[in-house]
Amino acid sequence: MSISHITDTLILTSSPSQWKPSPEWSLSSSVDPSKDVLRSLFLTLSPPFSPARVRETLKHLQELENDNNLRKGYDSRGVFDEEQALKDAVLGRLVAGVYAEALDTLLAEAISAEVEAQWWADLERSRLTVAYYLFQTFPLRIFNLFKDPISFSTFKPSSIRDLLRSDTRRLDSITARIFPHLRTHPSLVPPPLTPLGNYSFSTSLRSSPTTPSNIISAFQSLWHTFSLTTQYLLHHVTLPLQLTHQEIHTKRLELERIRDERAETLGELTSRHENLSHALQKDLDGRAEFLQVMNQVLVGQHVPLSTSLLDTLVATSSKVLPMHMSLHQEKIRTYSLLRPNRLVRLWPRLVVLPPLTLYAMQRVSASQDALLSLAEDAWETLKGFWRGWLVEPLADIAKTVRAGGEGSIIVQKGSIEADLQSLERMALSLARDKLSYSQTQLDDLSNKLRIGDLTPILQIYEEDIKSPVRSAVAGTLLRSAFIQVQKAKVDVDQALAGIDKLLRSQELTFAFVGVAPALSLVFVVGGYLGRLYSSSHGRMGGVRRRTATWQAMRRIERLLIAQPHTAEDEHRHAYQAGRRDANGAIPPLTAGLLLLSVSSLRQYAETWLPPRSRLREGFLEDVGYLEDPRLGREEKMRIVERMWRSWGHVLGWQRLTAEVSS
Repeated sequence: MSISHITDTLILTSSPSQWKPSPEWSLSSSVDPSKDVLRSLFLTLSPPFSPARVRETLKHLQELENDNNLRKGYDSRGVFDEEQALKDAVLGRLVAGVYAEALDTLLAEAISAEVEAQWWADLERSRLTVAYYLFQTFPLRIFNLFKDPISFSTFKPSSIRDLLRSDTRRLDSITARIFPHLRTHPSLVPPPLTPLGNYSFSTSLRSSPTTPSNIISAFQSLWHTFSLTTQYLLHHVTLPLQLTHQEIHTKRLELERIRDERAETLGELTSRHENLSHALQKDLDGRAEFLQVMNQVLVGQHVPLSTSLLDTLVATSSKVLPMHMSLHQEKIRTYSLLRPNRLVRLWPRLVVLPPLTLYAMQRVSASQDALLSLAEDAWETLKGFWRGWLVEPLADIAKTVRAGGEGSIIVQKGSIEADLQSLERMALSLARDKLSYSQTQLDDLSNKLRIGDLTPILQIYEEDIKSPVRSAVAGTLLRSAFIQVQKAKVDVDQALAGIDKLLRSQELTFAFVGVAPALSLVFVVGGYLGRLYSSSHGRMGGVRRRTATWQAMRRIERLLIAQPHTAEDEHRHAYQAGRRDANGAIPPLTAGLLLLSVSSLRQYAETWLPPRSRLREGFLEDVGYLEDPRLGREEKMRIVERMWRSWGHVLGWQRLTAEVSS
């Protein structure tokens, strides 16, 4: 990550106001080679430029100084000539470039310390991870134990007994070799336990007569001795885990302290942004003083002021910044604050995985036929599910929609019409033979039969049942009974036709009900796989990265509300602390920690938000306001509120809040 963009405006405004280059300045030819060199150097120093470009430019300027090619910058009237103006412009941009390099260095160191501290914090949360870390680093600890010669007298029983009964403040060399953090923190050595108390069970039995009270006292002494011995053994069994946990905790605290130191220094330098801007525009003599203050802030000690601005720049770029980085690396190495290397963390897997892999391959080869059969069954099951429960039901739904509810399900329309015509013929024939109906009467009866009226036929049936035997043998009782049977069949067909119509009206509903379980299963499985994929490759960086931005926003708001500061910060910056109550200025430590969180927001926006979009431009604009050292606490609180309001719904922060809470 980089925050050198904060200094881009400083680089562009570093030209002295007394000299303005003409439009044809870069195209004009000059007989003075030093001016040509200065012009080319000035043109190459366009933001952003790398620290290598700064050192290369300083080298060219030193060569010009050594060759005495630079003339005196002031004439007899005290006015800048073109050559001195070029030199001042180049030096101004170099000052801004060195300032940007210092900010980037502090930010990188603070971020590195924070990442490592978070790794140790994750390790510290669980006893199981602490034990696994002890197992991972066990070979390294044994190597550290035997790296230097050890006297064999150390392993004598008397020496071990003295070691276990040693004073709490005495640091043992063997323990310190296994747990190196005890060298710098000897007060963390846990106090040893005494296995036996001052009261002896056997002595109590010999010194007192055998009475019930003495027996009870002796058993109490025995229980007390047993408890102390158990505690003693448990203490020495769990001692390595306790020391490992102390080591992890100590490293995390030390890394957080380094992070706070770098953040405070970063905040101190960013608070002097306006001072440097004034020095680059108007106060030419203030540039060297600014560099001196920056050097003192970086290395924590007074740096003598050089005779010229060029010498101060060279000292800052080639000595102060490398010294600061070397001191930082030395502190990291002294306390062994970085996580173990990859080989140390992976050796248990490298040892265990090959045998497990070989065993798994043997088991797979031995059960190859069963596994192939299982795979084939699973594939056939998936195909059957896809075709029988998804494709075909959906195709039936499409056919139903296309057909529009036509056709029959239970009974055909032609069957109903045939039964009705048969009933009509039977009834008309009976009426013609029995009642001697005319054609007009037969047509009227036919119309009544269409609407279900069988009154004449029922009257014939009523007369026949008065003498059923004679009517059955010589009358029309059987014919009228058969006509009623046919009428019942027609009624059943019409009832079935109504049911058929009802089913056809709900056919689409039944089709969707049939395919709903399969669609639900596909939706659940597909949603889970989609969330699993979107956690790292989804929209705008996925859930994991958007959750990281949500956490960064919470940290920013918490920092603006609490405004953490150190005692040294309040002591050194009493004037700024007094102004903070008046105009809302932010302490250096808070400002540095803010830049750490804001830099993660900028990296997310530049990496994962859609390029050339209003979303990205607006988000980066708000991030730029949060980075601006000229804005106070109240202004940045309003910006944070606007970001929650403007980007919370777009980035799904409200939904992420519910997911994290659950």
